[in-house]
Amino acid sequence: MVEANHNKQQSKDVFSAYKHNLDKFFNSIRQSVPQYHQAITNVQQEYLQTCENMTDSAVAFQKEVAKKSGVVTGVPEATIRVMDDATTEFTRMSSINNQVVLATIDATQQNIKTFNDNTKSFANLTKDVLQSWISAFTIKTN
Repeated sequence: MVEANHNKQQSKDVFSAYKHNLDKFFNSIRQSVPQYHQAITNVQQEYLQTCENMTDSAVAFQKEVAKKSGVVTGVPEATIRVMDDATTEFTRMSSINNQVVLATIDATQQNIKTFNDNTKSFANLTKDVLQSWISAFTIKTN
């Protein structure tokens, strides 16, 4: 019964209603984040697997065509070395790119955290200033 009266009183307060709806909104989003994360991870893995299968099939097909048509596929050792070196450099570049992206994500997360902390501090400061103004202009009766 007391809770029902409390809810009725809260429903008359626009800020309580607003806060209640914001809480519902953010909780709903918070619950969907793991699902999005899993779905994106699944799509990335499936895409990577598809690319790998596609290139493996293309190479196998080209090898079969070359073999059946009598095309000589031998190449000088220098060509193999250039291919290996290019792959090594591409892999190194990809690793560096991944490090930069992860560092950028970490920096962004820290910036958001700092912004959040600053927002809380600003809200507290504003509340303290408001309280100071209110107490300065409140008429005290004895």
